[in-house]
Amino acid sequence: MAQELPPITTYQAQQYGAENQNWSISQSDDQFIYVANNKGLLEFNGAEWQLYPTPNQSIMRSVNVIDDLIFTGCYMNFGYWKRNAFGSLDYTSISDELEVPLIEDEQFWNILSMDHYVLFQSLNRIYIYDLNNRSYKIIDTQSTITKVFRVEDTVYYQVFGEGIYKIESGQSVLWIDNPIFLTNIIVNMFNYDGDLLIETQEQGFYKWKDGQLFEWDIPAKKMIDSLSVYNSIMLENGDFILGTISNGMVYLTHSGEISYTIDQVDGLSNNTVLGLFEDSNNNIWLALDNGINYINIKSALSIYNDRNGDLGTVYTSTLFDGNLYLGTNQGLFYKAMASNDRFKFIEGTKGQVWSLKGIGDTLFCGHNLGTFVVKGDQAQLIASIPGTWDVQPFLDNENLVIQGNYSGLHFLQLQNGQWSYKNKLEGFNISSKHFAIVDAHTFLVSHEYKGVFAISSNADWTEVQSVVKDASVEKGFGSSLTTYLDKVLYAYEKGVFVYDKQKKQFEKDSLLSSVFPVGEYTSGKLISDVQHDRLWSFSDKNISYVSPGKFSEKPVITRIPLPKSLRKDMTGYETISFLSDGTYLFGTSSGYIIIDINKIDLKSYDIAINSISNYAINGEAFSVDITKPSNFGNNENNLQFTYSVAEFYKYLQAEYQYKLIGYYDEWSSWTSEPSVLFKNLPYGQYTFKVRSKVGNNLSDNEAVYQFEIAKPWYLSNLMVVIYLLTVITLGVMIHYLYKRYYKKQKEALMLKNKRDFELKELEIEQELMQLKNERLKQDIENKNRELAISTMSLIKKNEFLNQIKEELKSTDNQNSVKPVIKIIDKNINTTDDWKFFQEAFNNADKDFFKKVKSKHPKLTPDDLKLCAYLRLNLSSKEIAPLLNISHRSVEVKRYRLRKKMDLPHETSLTNYILEL
Repeated sequence: MAQELPPITTYQAQQYGAENQNWSISQSDDQFIYVANNKGLLEFNGAEWQLYPTPNQSIMRSVNVIDDLIFTGCYMNFGYWKRNAFGSLDYTSISDELEVPLIEDEQFWNILSMDHYVLFQSLNRIYIYDLNNRSYKIIDTQSTITKVFRVEDTVYYQVFGEGIYKIESGQSVLWIDNPIFLTNIIVNMFNYDGDLLIETQEQGFYKWKDGQLFEWDIPAKKMIDSLSVYNSIMLENGDFILGTISNGMVYLTHSGEISYTIDQVDGLSNNTVLGLFEDSNNNIWLALDNGINYINIKSALSIYNDRNGDLGTVYTSTLFDGNLYLGTNQGLFYKAMASNDRFKFIEGTKGQVWSLKGIGDTLFCGHNLGTFVVKGDQAQLIASIPGTWDVQPFLDNENLVIQGNYSGLHFLQLQNGQWSYKNKLEGFNISSKHFAIVDAHTFLVSHEYKGVFAISSNADWTEVQSVVKDASVEKGFGSSLTTYLDKVLYAYEKGVFVYDKQKKQFEKDSLLSSVFPVGEYTSGKLISDVQHDRLWSFSDKNISYVSPGKFSEKPVITRIPLPKSLRKDMTGYETISFLSDGTYLFGTSSGYIIIDINKIDLKSYDIAINSISNYAINGEAFSVDITKPSNFGNNENNLQFTYSVAEFYKYLQAEYQYKLIGYYDEWSSWTSEPSVLFKNLPYGQYTFKVRSKVGNNLSDNEAVYQFEIAKPWYLSNLMVVIYLLTVITLGVMIHYLYKRYYKKQKEALMLKNKRDFELKELEIEQELMQLKNERLKQDIENKNRELAISTMSLIKKNEFLNQIKEELKSTDNQNSVKPVIKIIDKNINTTDDWKFFQEAFNNADKDFFKKVKSKHPKLTPDDLKLCAYLRLNLSSKEIAPLLNISHRSVEVKRYRLRKKMDLPHETSLTNYILEL
């Protein structure tokens, strides 16, 4: 049986983290789902599952959320769970607190509420718990209670072998004891148009009206009677869902017709349905013997799953003459649109089908083998040109169509009511997957690896006159070419471009380009729905269609949030075709999806922070009170926030954005991760904000949490005061020390200056002394000069006198010159000259005579006189006139002087005297 079913989401035990078997399901006001599982209570917030183990480690059989309390029943215990300030659930046992006398091995299978009472049903008793005064009452039976029901304001229950009871004023009253209800287990009871509708496990439905029992005669009676039904619910719209023991789920309309059945073959995790629940968004939840499923029965999407792989990947589809045709990689299939029959293969079409196009009253099939004409369940190959990508009508010519093949463009013609191959447009051999007709003799062909080509043909379309590669757009992966509202459009990664026939180039259309939001481009495939003026496109997050504006010429873009990760299409080969009344078929790799655009009603959701965990620096984690702002220590600066949107649609994905004001002030990128961890936050005040996006709609609220991380101890107020006092103290001390230091520096500087002054004075004195010495030295030199001059004068005078004396001695008249000679001798030997010389010599070298005398005390005055002349470095020749003796006599005197001084032979007398 082939049927399109609403989306089914399955959860296995490894996903929700508990046992396989589940018994009951309920929902809270904050939209969280609660499931009674063999291992405990499961909580699902739309993003993550949380298990709360049963307090006594037994199987949890029942759950019912009443106001803010989650009531559960298990083996030998019943009570309620309540959310604490940390976002987790705490359990309170009613049976333990009230010390209820339970029967041995008692289990609680059902829970329902009435006014301020909560009823817990076991197989032998009903416990009525009063929420107001925390008291209880017990209804006992001698037989087995199969189930308890609430219909309007009345509570009914069946006792096996006795009939149907109802509770009135807290008392149990037998109401119906019809034999049918004595041993036939009742599954549920409903108010059906004012009558009481009673459903049995094995014998279908009965009506109780005016005290009489009737079988409910409905079209599905025969099938329902053949089922073993374990439980059922009446939906908000009046329809029914039946959960069977071995046949999965049955959808029964209010009028008693089977809409569809879903079992394990169709996608359920298991065929045994132990619990049913309709949530606030009309999704149907199934507690199964193996897993948890939910079904989006009001979804705009219906899914056909080719689980056995009979069809393959759907590349094209169309509704033609009441038949739905699917072209896949395995061939062409069809079935009557109005039936649930399986798809049938059309013989002769095995292989890749690329396109299906209804033109006039003819259905063309573009195939890897060529072009087929399809009639009913028959297909005739009319053109064996391999690889027909697409077939299009040729302008208004009803007898001519154009097709794009692996090898270029070709024409088919209608003659005598039969389509046949006409000719190829010679001169262009590039694969023509996407092409468009500009005018009667101009065509555009797009090739994703080569670009766009403008082709002009001759009058009878047999030859190409010119081929020009369009330079206004680029080649691109997944690019496509299509015609929409008489405009030729080219789409690739950089947007959608419209062909200007006058300029013969493409120009970007900003509005149409927005069908590819930034970062969401996957394919440039555009599909034109000519009949309804819709242009379809595909991106990473959405399927979108463009339609003309109702009140303006500006087109309207409608986005259907169907992410690529879920729709299972073939990139670049997406296909969508019109069926009827706003429904479209979208091909996938495992069947197809039917989209009813009239049912698309995207609502907004609220987001909530579920829990906050703080990880201290030592690695120990603790929960945080999420109901009020918190102050954390400085080492408690690693916080993890978990949040969620209670959204339960298979083809919708909740995404989240967050920011931490005070640290990360900008909204983060969208992510599907329902938690965030902030590490090593610095001290300060923070505000955490998170929002969500479901489909394309932002959440109605932003969840907010404020907290503060304390300063480190060394930056606390007390420490700041201590630091301030320390700084002041240090300032005073430093001031004192600096003052003392500078005082010492001043004293040292003064001492230094004093020393420098003394040294300066000393230097001045030394300079004066040096000047004085230099002056004395100069005086000495002057005196020596004078002494030398006077000595030389004496020498000259004595030489002159001796010359005169010698001349006089040579005269004949000696008597007459004797007086003169005598006078000359007197002047040569005058002691006055010596005294004058001695005085001058002493002035120049005053200690010389003392030194000589002290070293050589035996020297005579004549020896000293000779020493003085030798001191002046005078030669013997120069000394002789001074002593008025001959040169030889001077040598003799020198010899004698050496003897007296006891000088060695090798020692120079003159040098010795000079060195004294």
